[in-house]
Formats: sequence, C-alpha cells, structure tokens
Amino acid sequence: MKSIVKIAITGLALAIAPACAAQPSSSNPAYADPETPALPLTPMTVTHSDTALVVIDPQVDFLSETGVAWGAVGPSVTEHNVVDNLEALFAAASEAEMLTFISPHYYYPHDHHWAFEGRLERLMHSIHMFDRPGALDVTDFDGSGADWMPQYKQYINSDNTIVSSPHKVYGPEQNDLVLQLRKRRINKVILSGMSANLCVQAHMHELLEQGFEVMVVRDATAGAIVPEGDGYLAALINFRFMASETVYTQDAVQRIAASAQ
Repeated sequence: MKSIVKIAITGLALAIAPACAAQPSSSNPAYADPETPALPLTPMTVTHSDTALVVIDPQVDFLSETGVAWGAVGPSVTEHNVVDNLEALFAAASEAEMLTFISPHYYYPHDHHWAFEGRLERLMHSIHMFDRPGALDVTDFDGSGADWMPQYKQYINSDNTIVSSPHKVYGPEQNDLVLQLRKRRINKVILSGMSANLCVQAHMHELLEQGFEVMVVRDATAGAIVPEGDGYLAALINFRFMASETVYTQDAVQRIAASAQ
C-alpha cells in the first residue's frame, strides 16, 4: 500500500509541476535572487507529521478580476501566476493529506466604526473589501468578495482544512491560527496567499516570533503596485532576510509530495 501511495504522490507532483510558474516566475530583474547571497542558508525539512500549508486570504476581492482590489494587485497576481500556483499548493497538500490552515480576512458592520485606521485599513473599509453582514450571518456570502475563489472551494471545504477565525488588520495576533497550529503539533509552516507585504509578511513575522519555522512560497503571493511602491518587492526582500526559506511553487509542491512518501 505504501508503494502505491508513493507512486500516486510522485505522479501528482509531476502532473502539477508544469502548471506551476517556472523558476524564476518573473523576468523583472528587481525580483531576481542575488548572485552571491550574503546570508547563510537555513533549509526547512518538510515532514508530514509537523508541517502544514498556511494560506492567507485566498478570497475573491484579492484574486479575481471582479475583486475590489484587483486594480492594485492584479498586475502582480498575473505576473506571478498566483491563482494557479495557490491551486497547485492546495492540490498537493490535499493529495499528500497534509493539513491546510486558512487565515481569512472579514469585516463586519461594527468594524466600520473604528475610531482610527491606518492608511490601508481606511482604503479597505472604503471599498468594502471582505465585507460580511455579520459574524453569524452569511447572507449573500457565496460569490461575494469575501468568499473563497471558486477553484479552491473543493480543497477548503474538506476535513483536511482548518479555517481559523478572521484576522482584522494584517497579522494573526487577533485570530486563533497559532492556537490551531499548536493544537495539531505543527511547528513548520509553508506560507502563501495574499498580500505579500501586508498580511503574508505580518503572518510570517508573528509565526517566527512564536517559534515556527516558516517557508514562504514567493510566487504564491503578490502585492499592490501603487505610486507609494511595489508591495511585492518590499515583501520579497524581507522574506529573504527572515524566512527559513523562500521557494517557488514547483519546489514546494515537490517537497509536499515527498513528505507523504
């Protein structure tokens, strides 16, 4: 039986890999890795027993052309093939029976009455990003900007996926993601999702502070490109500085598959 599983998992990795972004995912020289890195390598061993896939905000408002943030993040999402790369990660984790954790972003009516906001918070509230009518109310949720991307639902709506309570600003300090990871004895995280220099980077910071090893999948995230700067580039620099590893989707898929052998 083990040999059959091994063959199936290996086949999945080979099938998914061509659909993943080639290395590198972008021809932009600003995103290229340094030819002579100064920082030491700290590879993360992906093991089935204590590693999980964590996906931040795999939601319509970020990842669909119909989403309210598409004008800012769309070029980066497209350039890095993020929608397909996230699906490849979901599929690999599902086939390998690796736990997947989702940290979503929702805003309820009471969140629109905060006494103060940061600049991005104010923007997200003004365009009604991730809005829901209430914590216990899913009226008109299906297909809304707060909903999952349709192609991910088969993976998220499964027994192998844990959806945490929502984060409200950027990091997981106010939701139960860390608790859910700890309760499953997970201490290594493959991190992906949206958006690069905001929620993904903030989750990376907190998970590192909490003692997790963190591998960031660099082409399974994207950032806003606005006059203030390129959010993806800002995050990529910090991923290289702080994460245990910064890898491409193809590598992550293969290592997830190998962990189940």
